[in-house]
Amino acid sequence: MDALFQYSNQLIANVDVGFTRYAYDIINWQNRMLGITGPRGVGKTTLVLQYIKNNLDPQKTLYVTAEDFYFAKNRLMDLADDFVKAGGKYLFIDETHKYPDWSVELKLIYDYHQDLKVVFTGSSVLDIRKGSADLSRRAVVYYMQGLSFREYLSLFHQEQVPRYSLDDILAHKVSIPHIPHPLPFFYDYLKEGYYPFSREDDFGIRLWQVVNQTLETDIPTYAQMNVSTGRKLKQLLAIIAQSVPFRPNMSKIAGMLNISRNNIADYLLYMEEAGMIMQLRTKAEGLRALGKVDKVYLDNPNLVYGLAGENQNKGNVRETFFLNQLKVNHQVAASSIADFAIDEMDFEVGGKNKGIKQIKNAEKGFIVKDDIEIGFLNTIPLWHFGLMY
Repeated sequence: MDALFQYSNQLIANVDVGFTRYAYDIINWQNRMLGITGPRGVGKTTLVLQYIKNNLDPQKTLYVTAEDFYFAKNRLMDLADDFVKAGGKYLFIDETHKYPDWSVELKLIYDYHQDLKVVFTGSSVLDIRKGSADLSRRAVVYYMQGLSFREYLSLFHQEQVPRYSLDDILAHKVSIPHIPHPLPFFYDYLKEGYYPFSREDDFGIRLWQVVNQTLETDIPTYAQMNVSTGRKLKQLLAIIAQSVPFRPNMSKIAGMLNISRNNIADYLLYMEEAGMIMQLRTKAEGLRALGKVDKVYLDNPNLVYGLAGENQNKGNVRETFFLNQLKVNHQVAASSIADFAIDEMDFEVGGKNKGIKQIKNAEKGFIVKDDIEIGFLNTIPLWHFGLMY
């Protein structure tokens, strides 16, 4: 355990606390057991190390990763027992899904050590959700996605911008006078600003590694797929990446991939849960809480630019950004008259020359325009929606 403490203290000491993700202030860190999940590369490890450095006693805190060789011969439960006996109070377990039967042992740790607080993270969203079902009534699980445009401005350009609610944005309350021309920053964000690691060299290569790890390892392991089926996921993602946006035709997809039509919906759900795609559904009520899938998008604009190459479409990028940013705090559905619906409001997304044709019959309709800096009446600049978290 001494080696684990040495590694833990080194990571905690070296982490930069100058910038923290939006989830830092949302998470209730006082829960006795909580989980943090989200796609690979969005900053979960940095988040927990920052919390430890800012708030906890290193002598009573241990950070471990389930990928450590220590767990090749030692059980998680035994580590917790020894840690508590040594006076430990806070145990952080990163990449928990890499440990077999992690949810079973976390349940035992929760029941046997009532004075120990446990935080676990995982990039395999599917596996974490499956495991968290076993931890019902014990663990609270938070989901974290990539950088908002607001966070990008802070992390990449040291420009501090307040958060604005949807109501604030629709009422034209957005004001950032210290950035008179935000559009150049916004277009850079769309290409390489969603993932914190895009500050590092070889962003394109790193992004492909995230995609490959998710599609070739995380999903196949969870769904017990063979290697050839994992390759089908990459083919399906490529089809979605080159569509504008993608309207799923199960029979056509099945023919293109030479797989059963009945499997397509499962594959899309796996990819959605793993942070690779978003599925826009129609409005549904009551028992039909999830409506029919209307469109499928890549999860964020960086994936569009990274995977679609020269085939990326600007209209698709705009809609992808809008849906990605709004889904953090709102239930977004397909609109019968425009692109998106939120509650009783309809939103049509387009360029600066977009007209009001689609929303002229809407009770409460808005035109969301790219390529403009300032809004007016029911016309809202697209980049404003990146300031919500």
